[in-house]
Amino acid sequence: MKITLDFRKTVEENAADYFEKAKKSKKKLEGAKKALQKSLERLRETEEKAVLIEQPKIKKIKKSEWFEKFRWFVSSDGLLVIGGRDATTNEIVIKKYTEKGDLVFHTDMAGSPFVVIKSEGKKIPTATLKETADFTATFSRAWKKGLGTTDVFYVGPEQVSKEANPGEYMPKGAFMIRGKTIYINSEISLGIGFYEEKVMSGPISAIKKHCKEFLTIIQGDKKPSDVAKVVQKKIGGDLDEIIRALPPGECNIS
Repeated sequence: MKITLDFRKTVEENAADYFEKAKKSKKKLEGAKKALQKSLERLRETEEKAVLIEQPKIKKIKKSEWFEKFRWFVSSDGLLVIGGRDATTNEIVIKKYTEKGDLVFHTDMAGSPFVVIKSEGKKIPTATLKETADFTATFSRAWKKGLGTTDVFYVGPEQVSKEANPGEYMPKGAFMIRGKTIYINSEISLGIGFYEEKVMSGPISAIKKHCKEFLTIIQGDKKPSDVAKVVQKKIGGDLDEIIRALPPGECNIS
């Protein structure tokens, strides 16, 4: 270690100077140690917080059921009811998913959906017949026309055919109905809620039976997309699913 002495000062004065310098150096060293310690503590805290930060949630992709491509609801008796959304899905509902024992519902108004009760080999209760008729009426042109009621008929699958009368043409989504038809005077009735984590809309009686939280949808003057946002805000759900569950016309929330 090299020591520089000031010959203008006595030995005692030089010693005192070095003593002071040593004290200052010691203080600086202690300060540096404290600063380092604080830095290490802050680093540890940052690392601990980083571990605790919740990882971004990956949206769970919900598996869609086969019937979700159609209009659908589960009746208060527990039977699945499906209906076409357009000409293409009308064809699919009748040709692919209608079986012996089911019942087919329709109205006399052009553009109405074909709606089918999936009986699963069981006798169909009166409550399900009424709910399905109301469902068919609600998603028919009656909604856009502002009607409160309309007549809906039902037939067996064997009465529904793509075979047109001689000289007639059967367009896509349309079917010939032959034989006796049974009519039900039906109400425009629609509720929306959640059934097994799926957005479900249907007659109020069925929605009340299966959904803890629900809203009543009525004819109105608002776009379905705007109403869907209010529904989402009130009870949650995927916005696109809600829009798909609403009728094809202006509506509102009761």
